[in-house]
Amino acid sequence: MLLDAASLYFRSFHGVPGSFTAPDGTPVNAVRGFLDSIAYLVTLRGPARLVACWDEDWRPAFRVAAIPSYKAHRVANPRTNTEEVPDLLLPQVPVIVEALRLLGICRAGAAGYEADDVIGTLTARQIASGAGLVDVVTGDRDLFQLADDEHRVRVLYVGRGVRRLEIVDQAWLATKYGVTTGRMYAEMATLRGDPSDGLPGVAGVGEKTASGLLSRFGTLTALREAAADPSSDLSPGQRKKLLEASDYLDAAPVVVTVAPDAPLPDLHDTLPATPPDHAALVEFAARWGVESSVSRVVQAMTKAAG
Repeated sequence: MLLDAASLYFRSFHGVPGSFTAPDGTPVNAVRGFLDSIAYLVTLRGPARLVACWDEDWRPAFRVAAIPSYKAHRVANPRTNTEEVPDLLLPQVPVIVEALRLLGICRAGAAGYEADDVIGTLTARQIASGAGLVDVVTGDRDLFQLADDEHRVRVLYVGRGVRRLEIVDQAWLATKYGVTTGRMYAEMATLRGDPSDGLPGVAGVGEKTASGLLSRFGTLTALREAAADPSSDLSPGQRKKLLEASDYLDAAPVVVTVAPDAPLPDLHDTLPATPPDHAALVEFAARWGVESSVSRVVQAMTKAAG
């Protein structure tokens, strides 16, 4: 199981009341929500291995170089390229990091890469090993591109909440978006664009048009070849839009496609049956007032190991 950690703790922060505080009054709503999410997911799916995947760089240079508008509207400080994060969430992130350490849950990031790339890389490694099934947990639609029935990769989409998660496989993609593979989803997303990530897309090409074009031509490459061929059966309007967006379409795949080769070491990612330092975990839980959430995670870990 691969967790898109920032996606989960942002959603926890916004979904759990801010009235949940530590004994000293510090807000811990994101901490509680994040831990409760892990407890629920581990209980539900029983993974043998678990990695909390981290954004070491939320706006990597290689993506900004390709499309400068990538996430530009979310930059809090242009000088340091830091992301806008709610003031009450920011101090909770180190607490989440400490909770993962004390629980013995693997946390992994790669310098210069996003959590999506960590997830993509670990998924690629798992596929290459020929072993097991992968559950990718995220509230970010970008990771739908990893859905792969042949290699048993599924996305547990928590956009409506962890307890209302949707299992995204190729049949789900076909029903929801009219695309039949994760790769086609990524290419549809490239054509459609995504304002939340600063990706303009092809002007006048929405989701339905994009999926329809890919269904006709199979791949984005074939579609672009058809646009460049005056004898193809593309309408003049569609041809014009695609040709005018050539520079964008040259650059966008680098931005949209998750990296399968982020520089990650071999990970010790077996989910332990019990925390490595029980006394330290008890002290941590009491300090932050998250005893019940920590207890639920520990119970879920023990059950999964059994």
